[in-house]
Amino acid sequence: MNKFTLIIAGLGIAAATVPAVASAQNYGNWQNINSRQVNLDRRIDVGIRNGSLNRNEAVRLRTEFRQIARLENRYRRNGLSVAERRDLDRRFDALSARIKYERRDRQGRRY
Repeated sequence: MNKFTLIIAGLGIAAATVPAVASAQNYGNWQNINSRQVNLDRRIDVGIRNGSLNRNEAVRLRTEFRQIARLENRYRRNGLSVAERRDLDRRFDALSARIKYERRDRQGRRY
């Protein structure tokens, strides 16, 4: 009986904590912009190192990455609005999908 009560109490605490954490983040699984940039840059680096990205693919992905970074800097000059954040998220999502596609398209560097 004591273990059962302890389990119920633990579940109650967990149930109360999860919504508080989720509401603290405005976008659910949203990552901040800097984290997304670091993650995307790392994925491109890994693709280059393991050969899943060839030179042309890497150059195109890096160019797009730098364009988004410049756009972010332009947006941040006068404060990042909700619309600008959504635009950056959309662009990062598209770049992430392209990185995933390019790394899996079997056009990597030839041995």
